[in-house]
Amino acid sequence: MLGILLLWWIGKYYYKLAEKYNKSEWGYAILGIVTYYGGTIVAGLITGIVAEILYPGSIDGTSETVIGILMLPFGVLSCYLLYKYLEKTWEKNKPENEINNIGT
Repeated sequence: MLGILLLWWIGKYYYKLAEKYNKSEWGYAILGIVTYYGGTIVAGLITGIVAEILYPGSIDGTSETVIGILMLPFGVLSCYLLYKYLEKTWEKNKPENEINNIGT
């Protein structure tokens, strides 16, 4: 249940960001969710490989729930970084108001 709320929250913020800059709202909401899952998968693979190299057999005894909870911050961090990147890029490329430029 908490996972669904997290996905809704991520999708909502990406939707509002895309709406603010006149981009595809649903496309970017889905991109945010995919970014979350991508971040958790990549972090999980890297963590699993490093853990198996340093402590062979340590992953076999670890619960999938514990691994999922440990990877949650990496997914949220990847969403945050992409969100800030898109916001900064779109703000820089935002056309200025034409009325303010009259007479200059």
